[in-house]
Amino acid sequence: MEQFIVSARKYRPNSFETLLGQETIARTLKNSIQRGQLAHAYLFCGPRGVGKTSAARIFAKTINCSNPGPDLEPCGECESCRSFAEGRSYSIHELDAASNNSVDDIRALTDKVRIPPQIGRYSVYIIDEVHMLSQQAFNAFLKTLEEPPAHAIFILATTEKHKILPTILSRCQTYDFNRIGIEDMVKNMKVIAGKEGVKMSEDAMHVIAQKADGAMRDALTLFDQAVAFCGKEVDYAQVIKNLGVLDYDYYFSLTDNFLAGDYAKAMLTFDEILSKGFNAQSFIGGLSAHFRDLVVCKNEASRTLIELAPTVARRYQEYSGRCSLGFLFEALSITSACEAGYKQSGNPRLLIEFALLKLCNITANFAGSKSDDKGEAAGGVRQSEHFSASVTNTRAVEPAQTEPKPERKPTGLSLKAMMAEARQEPAAAEPAPENPATETAQPGKPSLEEAWKALADSESRMPRLSSAIAQAIPVRSEGEIHFEVGNVAQKEWIDRNCRPRMEAFLQRKLAEPGLRLVVDVKQADETAKGMYMPSEKAKFLQDNSPEYNALKKDFELEIS
Repeated sequence: MEQFIVSARKYRPNSFETLLGQETIARTLKNSIQRGQLAHAYLFCGPRGVGKTSAARIFAKTINCSNPGPDLEPCGECESCRSFAEGRSYSIHELDAASNNSVDDIRALTDKVRIPPQIGRYSVYIIDEVHMLSQQAFNAFLKTLEEPPAHAIFILATTEKHKILPTILSRCQTYDFNRIGIEDMVKNMKVIAGKEGVKMSEDAMHVIAQKADGAMRDALTLFDQAVAFCGKEVDYAQVIKNLGVLDYDYYFSLTDNFLAGDYAKAMLTFDEILSKGFNAQSFIGGLSAHFRDLVVCKNEASRTLIELAPTVARRYQEYSGRCSLGFLFEALSITSACEAGYKQSGNPRLLIEFALLKLCNITANFAGSKSDDKGEAAGGVRQSEHFSASVTNTRAVEPAQTEPKPERKPTGLSLKAMMAEARQEPAAAEPAPENPATETAQPGKPSLEEAWKALADSESRMPRLSSAIAQAIPVRSEGEIHFEVGNVAQKEWIDRNCRPRMEAFLQRKLAEPGLRLVVDVKQADETAKGMYMPSEKAKFLQDNSPEYNALKKDFELEIS
């Protein structure tokens, strides 16, 4: 059986041209070689699997190559290149600092540095994971790193730059390697799949690239894993099953549930996801990323930020047109808060289910209002319509929602009941107010009273708002309809979130395009009595309560 070599090793970059996603660093290193401006120490830092060690090897081969190409690429035919490829080079040395991190290992290295190269001009020392060196080893390495022999060049590689001593950093030229983009990884996998005779769908490659998180080595490892599982023909469904990736269909299905306000289906979908072994925290994080992608797709200029397969990107564009910006902003706020509180929660599943309920509630409140991008840009993004939450936050109580409590009959002597009885005056019959809502409707046109009742019915998804509308008395005034609410907080909330929708409903119902709806606040009753002073209470008892006077006389009390 032929020996298998993993793709990450088999297709490792061997020239600056094949160094993926690091074009700026490759050009800088080539220019320094061409101009003869070689530093004695370099520091390559960045995430795992982005080509730090590969770049160090290519750089070492190039500066020792006898016949470099016109683009300063190693020829691969000279003795230096062949000895390096066969693993017998005495000019290029690799050291793993994770397992050689003691002072003795560094002392052995400094002794070796004095020996000039047998082949080529330079002795190159590549020290990988240099942050693993101990404090004493760093100190022993300082002098050699600062003033090495003319033939010695050090290339240090690390994934944790912050652990390197400042004294080391100041002696090195630092190059920060970037994460490799998804499109670059997909292109590279297409080339490798062609060479290996593997048929893999582009959607599957995008899933692998996203799972790799910017590391080409991880992507090729997952590529080999998918080929081992599926064979020479790899499709999207097999890849997500093998890699344990949650399918996009779940997120789109949940979006449909949110838009329909169907909390039962949303909770059942979440239960199905958990039953398949997916992590709940990963799910809520993926849901946040899903809403982020929908927000990005709302604007044509920002769609370039989407790093998805073309078929999936088209679905996101379709769904973004069905979701308003107000809904997406509120949804992102809910999922982000849920994700942040996940680790502190004693019942994480309930936390996520409650977030799903809130998402369904938002979409239910948005039902009945059609918002397009132009309207949102002109009038501001419509916020979520939590009428009850807004009133609670401002400590305001809606009169429509306050149910009268049954009066408790006093037992024995009740000061409050006596004072109320004494102050009670017979109420004069008030004439019925003139209400334009009862005006006679024109033939084929509903009256204001009928339109107002229909408006209350149309807001049935928001019971408190519907009740407030039903109990209010609309009044016409020169192309306007006025109605009163209990406090300023309710007025501001309705003006900000509901008034345009209510106004449009009345315009359609009454066939009056120019009709305006005005929300007023009820005026406080200036004749109402304020709090009773102690002296008033005492005087009232003295004038109306024999028991009080007897008690005062028996105990010889002086009450003023």
